[in-house]
Amino acid sequence: MPSPATGTGAPTQRVPVEQTHASTAVEDDGRPLPVLDVVIPVYNEENDLAPCVRRLHAHLRDTFPYPFQLTIADNASTDDTLGIALALAEELPGVVAVHLDAKGRGRALRIAWGMSSAPVLAYMDVDLSTDLAALLPLVAPLISGHSDLAIGTRLARTSRVVRGPRREVISRCYNLILRGTLAARFSDAQCGFKAIRADAASALLPLVEDTGWFFDTELLVLAERAGMRIHEVPVDWIDDPDSRVDVFNTAVADLKGVVRLLRALGTGALPLVELRREFGRGPLTTAAGAGATMGGADGSGGADGSGGVDGSGGAATGGVQVPGVPRGLPGQLIRFAVIGVASTLAYLVLFVLLRTATGAQAANLLALLITAVANTAANRRLTFGLTGAAQAGRHHLQGLVVFAIGLGLTSGSLATLHAASDHPGRGLEVTVLVLANLLSTVIRFLLLRAWVFRAHPAAPEAS
Repeated sequence: MPSPATGTGAPTQRVPVEQTHASTAVEDDGRPLPVLDVVIPVYNEENDLAPCVRRLHAHLRDTFPYPFQLTIADNASTDDTLGIALALAEELPGVVAVHLDAKGRGRALRIAWGMSSAPVLAYMDVDLSTDLAALLPLVAPLISGHSDLAIGTRLARTSRVVRGPRREVISRCYNLILRGTLAARFSDAQCGFKAIRADAASALLPLVEDTGWFFDTELLVLAERAGMRIHEVPVDWIDDPDSRVDVFNTAVADLKGVVRLLRALGTGALPLVELRREFGRGPLTTAAGAGATMGGADGSGGADGSGGVDGSGGAATGGVQVPGVPRGLPGQLIRFAVIGVASTLAYLVLFVLLRTATGAQAANLLALLITAVANTAANRRLTFGLTGAAQAGRHHLQGLVVFAIGLGLTSGSLATLHAASDHPGRGLEVTVLVLANLLSTVIRFLLLRAWVFRAHPAAPEAS
């Protein structure tokens, strides 16, 4: 496997796998080295393992144009799964069996991928719920070097999915949580149908802590933050009624993983800048024409090494830079609007609740103060891509100044209303506050972008 990211030099050039295997290297037994290694993590699957592996092996043998390997990763099974896996390895060429003494899909993938010599690594659930016709479209962009990771998605409009409403709701809610908390842009985190280039895996796997079901999500979030390209393939998928996944415990573990990952990203504990320098794809510019440039002079996508004005590594803004529109502005507006809607709803709920126990001005002050602090923190992290404790105190102090402006607008509008009417209705108060908040929201965004979170140019190095 290639060495982990060093964080130095220009971004890695992705060499198509077919070029790296032009000479068709062979293993000691005379078989060609695999281009693709498909890992199948299993736990107590003695009934389904053999027919599913034979079906997958036959599909790859008949349709896949490159040498391949199937790795059965046994996760401490207590039935005859390991014995069947070993028998399949003896029976079918290119099938390998690996035994682990501990459970965990993430642990199995980490070990099996780490042992593989293939430049493209994938995994599938043993039940083969995903239509195998999607396998070649999944790995083709990785083989060509166009993308770094690829995932199957059950949530695309063109996907065809058969599963119960309970799992459908849970899956969609989980992905909404990822979008709202981690600003994830991939559509389906938990589909058991993914692939990754080995060079990307060698850089990301040491940073992934989870050994269970959250492994996929953590890997994808880190890849996205590093500016890697994630290719999505709509799939045909049929739910396995005999699935052994404990949905409730898995959901709880996933939420704990989200909190842990948020903490790690917020403290700047992860070397994302170094990864972005090696793997990140910077935003396109009009000067580059059809070719893409890598952003900053050091290939990091921005003067501060963050990949752009919003610190998103270019992936968030993407596309050709539009003349007259500041870089990152469209994406920032969208994220700011989402946070603003959530903040306004929270503000109105707090105002109505507090208004029952105190006066209008006091309720407005408390509700606005609480939501303003949360709004500044959310925009700092999600809208402008700033992490870590550096300058966080200054940002929040400046955010309080912005809060004071909003307080002046809303309090002034309330004072004007009460001066015009001795006993205005609660609905009229709320309407006036909504209009005042809309005006303060526009002012807040302009101040956050141009003053609070303004990107400062990197200081020149001493000669």
